[in-house]
Amino acid sequence: MADIINEAQRCLKCKKPMCKEGCPVKTEIPQIMEMFLAGKMDEAGEILFENNPLSALCSLICPHEKNCMGHCVLNRKGTPIKFYEVEQYVSGFYLDKARLSKPKQNGFRLAIIGAGPAGLTLAIIMAKKGYDVTIIDSKDKIGGVLRYGIPEFRLPKSLLDKLLKRLYELGIKFRPNTLIGPTITIDDMFSDGYDAIFIGTGVWNPNRLRIPGESLGNVHFAIDYLKNPDSYDNLGDHVVIIGAGNVAMDAARTILRKTIARVDVIFFRGREEVTALKEELELAEVDGVHMNYYLNTIKIEDDGIIVEKVIKKENEDGTVEYTNDSANPFKINASSVIIAIGQGPLANIVKNSKQIDTNKKGLIEANAKGQTTREGVFAAGDVVSGAKTVVDAVAATKLVAEEIDNYVRQKHNM
Repeated sequence: MADIINEAQRCLKCKKPMCKEGCPVKTEIPQIMEMFLAGKMDEAGEILFENNPLSALCSLICPHEKNCMGHCVLNRKGTPIKFYEVEQYVSGFYLDKARLSKPKQNGFRLAIIGAGPAGLTLAIIMAKKGYDVTIIDSKDKIGGVLRYGIPEFRLPKSLLDKLLKRLYELGIKFRPNTLIGPTITIDDMFSDGYDAIFIGTGVWNPNRLRIPGESLGNVHFAIDYLKNPDSYDNLGDHVVIIGAGNVAMDAARTILRKTIARVDVIFFRGREEVTALKEELELAEVDGVHMNYYLNTIKIEDDGIIVEKVIKKENEDGTVEYTNDSANPFKINASSVIIAIGQGPLANIVKNSKQIDTNKKGLIEANAKGQTTREGVFAAGDVVSGAKTVVDAVAATKLVAEEIDNYVRQKHNM
């Protein structure tokens, strides 16, 4: 606790806080620091929750070094303020203590497909406006990627359980284990009286390498593994992970905690080009993950992978060329292989619905305010932008909430 107080006291309370500008949801950081030090915990927690309903979670998993910390004026000399430590303390306190009440209903009905970051954010905002909100999700609990894609050691699921209680206090309904598309369609939902429908289903379809061996029994996709690591109880003593993004790091660190296997990460570029956050890469290395760079995987076998070296050449004009040494492939033995090269959206909704366009990647086409090509259907989060951060989804969804409210009121001539 003393360290958190020290961090708040170090804050310069800048008149033009760059930390706020670096936050995608423009959190009032200096104000929260002052209120925290003044003992105004309830007020500070409420401000954080109103601005970002997922504040308690974002404080744990945001890329702080890029956002608030990355823009702190103390970066110029000294150590940037770790605002997230104060945010975590205040938001957790509020989530434990707050008792919300169901607002007066405005008579409008909103359906939210997907209980991930975008869906949860929208549900809370719209319920506070008086909407009758129903969240529908294919899984049994709320959270989406927060619950089924981020390990427990990074994000305690108890926070989501506490958030669910706050949802119920606002009158939000949650319908689990329901896949929209094959059985219940968008048309059915409009027929049942929803004034608007929001799609926030994220990206759960793993990308393939499209090389021989991907269907073998020792091969798994990282996003599937993270949904329920305990069901993968026969990975063996040596796991190779192909890919070096945040999902790959989460999978690698989870395996090290749940098994005694050696974990090697294979990446076809160098360390400076790893797509995972720098902090996540460094923590993975501290945990014992072995990083292997400039290797291109060309085949998966029952007992390992076949790779070829990637040769990097820096030209005089500053450009960089990569060539594969295909003449000298070699084998890396492994008991299991996990593929972690990104995800795309599932198509169950758009395949069974009319007039909802997607782009070449299968992502839903929507404008900056979330309106899709079908009237009354809105979308935001990863299903529109591709995989991004949770706080990015919150920021995008806040804009969509305003647009949905405007649309519904104009629809009813209000």
